[in-house]
Amino acid sequence: MDHNGELPASVEVKECHASGFDSICVENETNNFSNQIKVWQPSNGDEMKLCISMPSSPTNHCHVDEAKGLENGVPDSSANIKNINQQLHLNHQKLKDKRFDSFKTWSGRLERQLSNLRGKPQEIESDSENIEPLPLPVDRYFDALEGPELETLRASEEIVLPDNKTWPFLLRYPISAFGICLGVSSQAIMWKTLATSPSTKFLHINLIINHILWWISVALVAIVASIYLLKVILYFEAVRREYYHPIRVNFFFAPWIALLFLALGVPPSLVSKLPVPLWYVLMTPIFCLEIKIYGQWMSGGQRRLSKVANPSNHLSIVGNFVGALLGASMGLKEGPIFFFAVGLAHYVVLFVTLYQRLPTNDTLPKDLHPVFFLFVAAPSVASMAWATIQGSFDNGARIAYFIALFLYFSLAVRVNFFRGFKFSLAWWAYTFPMTGAATAAMRYSSEVTNIETQTLCVTLSIVATLTVTALLVTTILHAFVLRDLFPNDIAIAISDRKPKPHKKWFNLTDIETFLKFASSDNKDIEAALKIPTPEATSV
Repeated sequence: MDHNGELPASVEVKECHASGFDSICVENETNNFSNQIKVWQPSNGDEMKLCISMPSSPTNHCHVDEAKGLENGVPDSSANIKNINQQLHLNHQKLKDKRFDSFKTWSGRLERQLSNLRGKPQEIESDSENIEPLPLPVDRYFDALEGPELETLRASEEIVLPDNKTWPFLLRYPISAFGICLGVSSQAIMWKTLATSPSTKFLHINLIINHILWWISVALVAIVASIYLLKVILYFEAVRREYYHPIRVNFFFAPWIALLFLALGVPPSLVSKLPVPLWYVLMTPIFCLEIKIYGQWMSGGQRRLSKVANPSNHLSIVGNFVGALLGASMGLKEGPIFFFAVGLAHYVVLFVTLYQRLPTNDTLPKDLHPVFFLFVAAPSVASMAWATIQGSFDNGARIAYFIALFLYFSLAVRVNFFRGFKFSLAWWAYTFPMTGAATAAMRYSSEVTNIETQTLCVTLSIVATLTVTALLVTTILHAFVLRDLFPNDIAIAISDRKPKPHKKWFNLTDIETFLKFASSDNKDIEAALKIPTPEATSV
């Protein structure tokens, strides 16, 4: 209270329970109203409150009554109470952490409008806060991040989001989560092929398995896509930073490849023949992304292929071959050949670039060893695509299949690729390349049927199924039990400018010594900066 007995205009009157005295609770960021204001911290961890104490009252709490006014000398003023509420809301907004606002789509504008409708006016932001953030240049990603996936923050850099607390879930939800959809939906294709391929008829596989897996895949794609769509709506800046990330941009192919997998694995009992316009709808976004990615590979600059080459680049190649496979299975001719040709040309360039590992490329750490299996995905799908285009598993399809088979075995025999690293979403890179190799083996076994090829396709199918099942259980465990599947995404929180270098100042003693002992003729500054010994100063 002030000297006139008035309650300060920035204090909200509430009921407060304190021991031994009557009190009026207030919420405010300061406690300099008067000597009677005391700090009260609830034991349950709620916000700190400030209490105005009145020891003369025998009770331990007081009540606010707008009709009768405030007891104990506080004057009646309903207008003052409304003022108090408005001022307190403004003060509360200042206490909120606004560092996440720059990633929100509306930067808090929608929140302010809803609060205004509820009769709680928000503080007006300055024009500088309403400026739309610009996309980060690619140089900033290379300057601020390190590692083959550009996921680790450099020691000299800082992030714009708090690093000592867990971020909102949507900010931690990466585009790479669609890798789960690729693994499960590819299983639906494999079990459909197992049930319908002539070489595996002896297994007597029922199409009901394909039916169940396909519906699980549909549900999974819908859930993952819905969550990421919420991220697009609420945190568009985070999505844009992922899109401009030199490595993350490859995962924007994953949603469309997952939809292509769903089209290929649809149970025959549901749809006997897919509509042709569906292929054009699904391939249009893939074509647009390829125009951007392949153009950057060719045009040079910081996004040239030798600079950003990574096994995740195979996703753009796989999109071409899966699209060609779907189009050829629907009866199309020119479109599938076009995408097959584009994918083949860029696969050769990417394969050579990744295989030779230029000196500028970092060695992949253990945590990213699973992405090496993406080498197997492209030739596996390419062999099936070419066989469908030609109508038979001819020599061209066999060449691609044998390349995939050799890469599969060369990676599978390396035991270190499967141990010694922490679980993450990168493990899902094992799944659909293994499944693709198993499906290609079935197509080859149908052409060359013998006990060896049949054993191989069954073995690869079992390995792929066990891998997907184990990863699905592990993912659920880390997501819902351990709750460490989605850590803070440091890669999207880098600053838009380089940190200012710390200036190195001389010690005050060094400066005094330099001014005292350095002459105008002395050019050796380092010698002049040496602190003299006591014997020297006494002479």
